[in-house]
Amino acid sequence: MSDQLAQRCVNTLRTLSMDAVQKANSGHPGMPMGMADAAYVLWTKFLKHNPKNPQWSDRDRFILSAGHGSMLLYSLLHLTGYEVSLDEIKNFRQLGSITPGHPEFGLTPGVETTTGPLGQGFGTGVGMAMAEAYLADKFNKDDYKIVDHYTYAIVSDGDLMEGISHEAASLAGHLKLKKLIYLYDSNQISIDGSTDLAFTDDTRKRFESYGWDVQTIDGHDRDEIEKAILAAQKSDTPSLIECKTHIGFGSPNKQDTADSHGAPLGEEEIRLTKEKLGMDPDQKFHIDSDVLDEYRKAVDNGAKFEREWNNLFSEYEKANPAEGDNFKKHLSRALPEKWDDILPVFETDEKGMATRKASGLVINELADHVENMIGGSADLTGSNKTDMDGKGIFSSDNFSGRNIHYGVREHAMGAALNGMALHGGLIPFGGTFLVFSDYNKPAIRIAGLSKIPSIFVFTHDSIGLGEDGPTHQPIEHLASLRATPNVNVIRPADANETAIAWKSAIQKEDGPSLLVLTRQNLPTINRSKYQSVSGAEKGAYILKKEEGDLPDLILLATGSEVQLVLDAAEKLEADGESVRVVSMPCWELFEEQPKSYRDEVLPSQVIKRVSVEAGTTFGWHKWVGTEGIVMGIDRFGESAPYEEVYEHLGLTVDKIVENAKNLLK
Repeated sequence: MSDQLAQRCVNTLRTLSMDAVQKANSGHPGMPMGMADAAYVLWTKFLKHNPKNPQWSDRDRFILSAGHGSMLLYSLLHLTGYEVSLDEIKNFRQLGSITPGHPEFGLTPGVETTTGPLGQGFGTGVGMAMAEAYLADKFNKDDYKIVDHYTYAIVSDGDLMEGISHEAASLAGHLKLKKLIYLYDSNQISIDGSTDLAFTDDTRKRFESYGWDVQTIDGHDRDEIEKAILAAQKSDTPSLIECKTHIGFGSPNKQDTADSHGAPLGEEEIRLTKEKLGMDPDQKFHIDSDVLDEYRKAVDNGAKFEREWNNLFSEYEKANPAEGDNFKKHLSRALPEKWDDILPVFETDEKGMATRKASGLVINELADHVENMIGGSADLTGSNKTDMDGKGIFSSDNFSGRNIHYGVREHAMGAALNGMALHGGLIPFGGTFLVFSDYNKPAIRIAGLSKIPSIFVFTHDSIGLGEDGPTHQPIEHLASLRATPNVNVIRPADANETAIAWKSAIQKEDGPSLLVLTRQNLPTINRSKYQSVSGAEKGAYILKKEEGDLPDLILLATGSEVQLVLDAAEKLEADGESVRVVSMPCWELFEEQPKSYRDEVLPSQVIKRVSVEAGTTFGWHKWVGTEGIVMGIDRFGESAPYEEVYEHLGLTVDKIVENAKNLLK
C-alpha cells in the first residue's frame, strides 16, 4: 500500500470524528485526531478480529479506555465492516443510536466493554488478560494453541491519573500478563489545560517499577508504532507504549489545546483542518472508495482468522475430546446437569454459623463441579471465606490456579471481575468487606449498566462485626447498592438462604450479584417449623405463616435480623396477635416476580408492617407503606461486642415487640 493511501486512511478517521462531533454539536474530537495513526496501525496490521462475528472467542480484545474518544472506535468499527452503518456515525450521540457518547458493551457490535469513567477500561483489560492467561494455561497444548490472543487498549493521561490504574497496573505487573499491550495517548492536555497543572509523574519509571515493559515513541510515526507493537508482543511482561501525540492533530488553531478536547471544532476550523490534511473541505462524512476497500480487508482477513482457528480447534477436539468438550462448556458458561443438587443443605442448628462461613462451604462444594468458577479476595481471604481448597493460586507460575490474591486493590479487583466475565469462559467472584464496596462501586455500576455477571462477595455486613467499630460497620451501603439499576443485592438470613444466594448469583447472566454476608453466627432456621428455603429464590417469601386467613401484622427483615423478627413474632403470638414473617433476601428478585406473587407475600389489605434491618432505613418505606414502622440505623455505629451494639442501637426483640404493639393499638 502506498504511503499516500495510508495517510488518507488515517485522515479519514480524523474527518469522520470531526464531522460526527460537529453534527452532534457535542463530543470529543481531539483524542481521535491525535490517536488516529496508532489506531490505524493497530487495527490494520495487528488486531486479530472478525467483524462478521464479533464474539469469536480467540479474537484480540480492543478497549478504548479513553472512552470520551468514542468516535475513533465507531469510525474503526464502521470502516472495518462491523454492523455500524454510516448513518449511525451521522447519528452520533442521538437518541436511539448505537453510537452513544461513550462506548457501551451490548449496544454497539465490536465494543468489548463500557468505558468513559476513566480508568475502568484500564482495569477491565487486566481482567481480560487474566482470563486469556487462565484459559491458555488450562487448555493449550504444544501443537494446539486454541487460546492465543492479546488485549490491547488505548489509555489516556486521565486514565493514568485515576487511582484504579495504579492498582490494576501493579497487579498486572505482578502477574506478568505478557499478552497485555496498552497504547498511551501522551498528549499532555486535559480538560483544564496542560497536564503540568496536576500530572507530573514520571510515567515511564512508574510503570517500570510495576514490572511493565515501557517504550516511548512518536505517536504519529507509523513505522515507529508498528515496531513498538512488535517489540511489545515479544515482551515477557505487560507493555505500555507511550505515544507522544498532538491532540486535535491537524487543526491549525486548536491542535495542542484543551479547546479540541471536549467540544466541536466549529465549521470553519474543520474546513481549515481538512485543507491542511489534504482532504476535501466541502465533503462531510466522506470515505474514498479505496480507503474503504483497504479497511474492509478486515472482513476477509477476519473470516480467514476464524476459519484457521476452527480447523485448529477441530484437530484439538479429535486429539483431546474431553478437553475440547470442556473448553466449549467453559465458553458457553454451561453448568453441570442438576448442578443445584450440589448445593449443600444445612441442618437446623440454634448456634448455626456465620453466613460468610456458609458461603465458603458452598464455594468449595461448587468448586469441584463448576470448573469455570475462579475467585479470590482483596487480601481478606480468611475473613471472606473465598478460598477454594486445592485449586491452586493464580500466578505467573500457575495461571490455571483458581484462587486469585488481589492484594489490597478492591477497585482493580472489581474491574478485573468485569473483564474476566466479559472475556468469557469464566464465572469470576471477588470478596471484601461490605464497607469497602465503596471502592468497588464504579465497577459495580459498569457491571449493572453492561449486564456483566460478576459476583461480589461482601462479608462483615453490619454492626454485627462489632469491635472494629464504625469505620468498618456498613450503614448506608445496602441502600446505595440497591439503588444501582440491574444489580441484585442478596442478604441471606441463614446458611440455607446463603446456598440459594449462590444459586441465584451463578444463574444470573445479565448483571452482577452482590452477596452480603455476616461475620457473626446466625441460627440455621428450622425448616420443619418454618417455610421451605426455596422461596428465597423469589427474593422474598413467607417464612412464618400466620394463623387464619390474613395476619394482623407483617414483620419483614433481611439477613441477621430475620431471627430477631422470628423471635419477636413468637412473643407477639403468645399475646394473641396474628403475625406473618417475611424474609426478603433480595429486593430486586422480589420485584421481578408477578404481581400476584408479590400481593400474596405482602397483601395490600395488611397495612400494619414493621421492617428490621441493621442499616439505613432509606428505601424500606416502599415495603412497609405509610402506616408501617421502619427499624434501622440512620447513624454510624459503635465499637463494642456486637450484642451490645445491637442493644445500644435499639435492634432487639423487645424493641420490635414494643413497636409492633404500638402499631397494633
